[in-house]
Amino acid sequence: MPLALLALAIGAFGIGATEFVVMGLLPEIAGDYGVSIPTAGLLVTGYAIGVVIGAPLMTVLGTKISRKTMLMLLMGLFTVGNLLSAMAPSFGVMLTGRIVASLAHGAFFGIGSVVAADLVAPDKKAGAIATMFTGLTVANIVGVPLGTFIGQAVGWRTTFVVVAALGVVGLLGIAKLVPAMPRPEGAHLRRELTAFRNPQVLLAMAMTVLGFGGVFAAITYIAPMMTHVAGYSDGAVTWLLVLFGIGMFLGNLLGGRYADRKLMPMLYGTLGGLAVVLALFTLTAHTKIAAAVTIMLVGALGFATVPPLQKRVLDQAHGAPTLASAVNIGAFNLGNALAAWLGGIVIAAGLGYTAPNWVGAVLAAAALLLALWSAALERRAPASEPVGAAPVPVHH
Repeated sequence: MPLALLALAIGAFGIGATEFVVMGLLPEIAGDYGVSIPTAGLLVTGYAIGVVIGAPLMTVLGTKISRKTMLMLLMGLFTVGNLLSAMAPSFGVMLTGRIVASLAHGAFFGIGSVVAADLVAPDKKAGAIATMFTGLTVANIVGVPLGTFIGQAVGWRTTFVVVAALGVVGLLGIAKLVPAMPRPEGAHLRRELTAFRNPQVLLAMAMTVLGFGGVFAAITYIAPMMTHVAGYSDGAVTWLLVLFGIGMFLGNLLGGRYADRKLMPMLYGTLGGLAVVLALFTLTAHTKIAAAVTIMLVGALGFATVPPLQKRVLDQAHGAPTLASAVNIGAFNLGNALAAWLGGIVIAAGLGYTAPNWVGAVLAAAALLLALWSAALERRAPASEPVGAAPVPVHH
């Protein structure tokens, strides 16, 4: 394994940690700034919106300089954002820091995937990309719970300092280990935009927003739900997040294994199962053991949708997958933002800390309906011409 992949995995680890760790620290952050839990949930929403904006924007800007330089700049931006969050004197400044850090998220994974694939032989490209994304998965098993523990033990600001330090390590690793990469050819924006003429691409992205949003409706408010409803201590949130991370890891493996075999049936099963589990979470949240099992199931079912949803977009974005892929990364985070916002609304309305689970169930069910509609449209379309496909040749 080229050591350059390790540098990319460290960057992915840091990005994964900063995205998810705030969920386990919402009560501490809210208490420190004197804001409500729903208001603190805007830290999740703001980050997600930043990814939505930053993924396509930074991807296009990244075509103007070398890939290695762009990855270093993205890690620098990520580090600055986390330091700003760590030192923020007010909630508004911390929210700004979250948004600054989030701008690096989508482009890092998009450009990093290309770099990882270029580092190895053609028959090992998928494995190299998976190695980089392992950093994100491990972050949710180890980094997020550890960050939550540190935040609860010595203060949440320390957690963000540690994450910023990971950004520095990632930046130095990229500078030292990633070889100089040629400046990519200019972005053919008009060609890339043709992918969005295909209704199936838009439907796949809508499934991404709603399906993954269902996960975040529940998980954003997992700390107050588990402490106020299930009766867990604040410290228990750490190992509950470990269970969620293990579920993510297993679900991601499951989704990746079967997405190439039966993509749409895989989506039907995972989205339908997610809707059912989230609805049941309103009941299981009142029992410690049942709540813990449900958290793991939400992670597994939610992240089992990620490989097939991403592959669906790439399959349908004929000849112009780059921008569509970046935008779909933003779509995952748009779902996060929508769900966190809706979850905050139902809590603020006095419906209780389990109410976001119903929001998540409705979002997942809506994604399932879109998947069924997408398949129906595909069956009615001529076999030789996918719905709305633009006849543009693929250039690799």
